[in-house]
Amino acid sequence: MKYDITVANEGNIDAVLESIDINTGDNDAITFETSGIEKGDTLLKSTTDILTVIVNYNNSVTSQPENISSTITVTLNYKQYDGVNGGDVTDTLTPADLKTLSITAGDGLYADEYENGRYIYKGANPNNYITFNNETWRIISVEADNTVKLILNKSIGKRQWNSIVNNNWTSPSTLNTYLNGEYLQSITNSKNIVTHSWPIGGVTSNNNDLGTQIVAESETTYDGKVGLIAVSEYIRFNININQCVTLRLVNNNYNVCTSTNWMHNILDSIDIWTISNSSGSNNVFILSSLGDFFGNFPTGNYDVLPTIYLSSDVILNGDGSFNNPYVIIN
Repeated sequence: MKYDITVANEGNIDAVLESIDINTGDNDAITFETSGIEKGDTLLKSTTDILTVIVNYNNSVTSQPENISSTITVTLNYKQYDGVNGGDVTDTLTPADLKTLSITAGDGLYADEYENGRYIYKGANPNNYITFNNETWRIISVEADNTVKLILNKSIGKRQWNSIVNNNWTSPSTLNTYLNGEYLQSITNSKNIVTHSWPIGGVTSNNNDLGTQIVAESETTYDGKVGLIAVSEYIRFNININQCVTLRLVNNNYNVCTSTNWMHNILDSIDIWTISNSSGSNNVFILSSLGDFFGNFPTGNYDVLPTIYLSSDVILNGDGSFNNPYVIIN
């Protein structure tokens, strides 16, 4: 039997789990396991977390015992979380530590086969949630320089990419000016955001070689603090490599690939701008709610998901799940 127990912080202060005490009944035939909540996990105010308790028969017991019941008591000892010294220091993570959590199967962080030293989150729902600026963001990648690339989990509204038919992000475009001006100034903890190099080279919709697309994007770069996702990044979020990674930008398999791509869940019936322009035309690529790409003039109005790089020296707490997202504690 499996029980999922909701633990709620209904107070007005954040909490951190200082210790967990587990006491079970005296019955050798019944065993218990707990998971989901561990020492050092934070439970922010007005949020919940899940403690899972699994009850099993002991495989080593070969006959029916007289006592057929047992009990378990789990005590979660929380204390106030001060944002700096809340959890055990061993429960904190640096961006370099995140790379050590990389996997080769399932949803999670993968070594990027196209860019050495870069790690990217793949799959339908990896643990890449992070709270920043009191908002939910998702971690795109941990870069070779250990900066952490984030994308906001919701749109800030529809805007023009540029007010004129010019797909040069560095001209600067109207959206570039807004994101690195008014929008950046609205972020309360912008000290954690660093200037970074963004790939903005033109790509083509009839190129089914993802490696070539990545090279084309990287041939032209922009240095700034706020930008947008690149075309090749969305394609690389797919865990289904054989069907989704090396296909054309206008992806005929998007009905299959959207089920293995965490960012498709963010789109939710919206079409968003990318930072990638269409080579040889005045168009900019838009990622559609269906999960494929199309080009349009930059004067159109589409939704915007800001993207940023966090400093390589940030310290994180949490496990990146929806109920226990990473938080910055320095």
